[in-house]
Amino acid sequence: MANPIEVRNSKLGPKVVKALQNRRFDAWYVEEPQEAAEKVFSLIPKGDVIGWGGSLTVEALGLTKLAREKGYSVLDRDAVAPENRLETMRKVMTCDTFLCSSNAISEDGQLVNIDGFGNRVAAMIFGPKQVILVAGMNKVVKTLEDAYTRTRTIAAPMNAQRFPQKKTPCLETGSCANCNSPDSICTFIVATRLCNPPGRIKVILIGKDLGL
Repeated sequence: MANPIEVRNSKLGPKVVKALQNRRFDAWYVEEPQEAAEKVFSLIPKGDVIGWGGSLTVEALGLTKLAREKGYSVLDRDAVAPENRLETMRKVMTCDTFLCSSNAISEDGQLVNIDGFGNRVAAMIFGPKQVILVAGMNKVVKTLEDAYTRTRTIAAPMNAQRFPQKKTPCLETGSCANCNSPDSICTFIVATRLCNPPGRIKVILIGKDLGL
């Protein structure tokens, strides 16, 4: 018997792609992670400098490792000395290709993202020549309101667990407390309802559960 989740994804995914395209994103649906990785690098010109924001999906697809193996120049904040980390993050704002995921995508083709420091959402909005966004179908929700809800109450409390050194209510309880903690990872919440200029943001939806 076919996996019902994957069958549903194969039906809904192309519809979400069409909605994204109607909002001037370039968008594709693929079934498997390997297809997604291949698609990503088909979109990146040789000689591009690649940067990325924190993303478990990008890591799961092995994109940062593949970028190095394929000979691209990369900007990796985790590969530099601590005193150079912030400067590297600033340099990513003007890289050629920025890799990331999205915390939520509505069925009508809008992206919603939450960020503690702001570097990821900033790069998505402006700076890099192109943004390639990879996302599992678990990120797709019905409405824009649902996208905000997923971002605040599901993605953020789960992502907080990646940073045990931080002190936030959701780290302790697993539930959003709408806090104003100095360690909050919910500083910026950005909805991207249109891609401008057209095609700058490229979205690859993957018919699997990936990321948080």
